[in-house]
Amino acid sequence: WFSGDDVYMSNENERQEYVLNENGIIFVGNARYIEARGWYYGQFQDLLNICLTMLDLSLYYRQDPAMDVSRRGDPKYVGRVISSMINGNDNDNGVLLGKWQGSFHSHENPSRWDGSVVILKKWRQDNYRPVQYGQCWVFAGVMCTVLRCLGIPTRLVSNFNSAHDVDRNLSIDKYYDSSGRSLNISKDSTWDYHVWNESWFIRPDLGRPYNGWQVLDATPQEQSRG
Repeated sequence: WFSGDDVYMSNENERQEYVLNENGIIFVGNARYIEARGWYYGQFQDLLNICLTMLDLSLYYRQDPAMDVSRRGDPKYVGRVISSMINGNDNDNGVLLGKWQGSFHSHENPSRWDGSVVILKKWRQDNYRPVQYGQCWVFAGVMCTVLRCLGIPTRLVSNFNSAHDVDRNLSIDKYYDSSGRSLNISKDSTWDYHVWNESWFIRPDLGRPYNGWQVLDATPQEQSRG
């Protein structure tokens, strides 16, 4: 609400939706059949200490506590730390372990989750061991909760027929031999859908044209600059 903040959002309707709203819908499925899932963010349900502990458990804090704490007023930095901590793939006591194949019988099937509060409280109860299991919409839902709890306006974005380009040439590459048979060489792929987050803040490092919604993705795919 304060116009001097990096996360200042002038539109009252947007503040109600992206800061204060504890309930939302996440769109999943595929381009021919889009499903709307209800999700309870619950960012005001006694989660602040859990979210602050998340910052203290991060590799960023462990490597340089003074530097980390000094940058916690920067939503760009906090967003990067939280996006790393939502998943447990970095051996950093992250919140959720991802799983996309095989059986889920010994733990929670990702499709069973319908809110962030139970996941975050289970993470704390289990002494900050990753909760099993999550997939993209679960990572995004929990990340939205944590960032809203910390005062950063955040929303979810769903994309269908979602291209995953691993070699950064901005194309999905497919290879064939001289007989026209497909060769299993490229690691590029197209997913039915993907869900990530956007957070609202200014970018003094890039300039005014880049102020506004910033992309953040907590799903463990590839490391970003380590």
